[in-house]
Amino acid sequence: MVELAQVLHRIMKFLKYKIILLIALFPLLVSADEWYGLEEAAGSAGLITRRPADVTTNIVNASFLFLGSLFGALIIFGGFKWMTSQGNRDQIQEAKDLIRNAAIGFAIVLVAFGITRYIIAQLAEATDVDHSGASSS
Repeated sequence: MVELAQVLHRIMKFLKYKIILLIALFPLLVSADEWYGLEEAAGSAGLITRRPADVTTNIVNASFLFLGSLFGALIIFGGFKWMTSQGNRDQIQEAKDLIRNAAIGFAIVLVAFGITRYIIAQLAEATDVDHSGASSS
């Protein structure tokens, strides 16, 4: 059986390059509207245009949702592992460690989410934009 740490290591190794590529290409995606007149084309086609700040906010929220779900699933997996340990002390200790570590990770994600929401709210207030991304003028 492949250990959970090995699976998570493979996932993080796979995602590392994708995240670096996304960060490297994001400025090009943001400025593509200015270069190619995409806003006018989208408006004339009847498409909804979205600001880069809105897209970034959605990406941040989705990543926190993913991380929270991941740590919640790890807590449930730890509970399942504990319940199926059949009294084996080593498996019980592994399950307790998994639950403890996942709970700590979940708490870190919640704190980071709260800080991020506060920063987004302050930036939205400073730029005169409401939280949904619509202009307040």
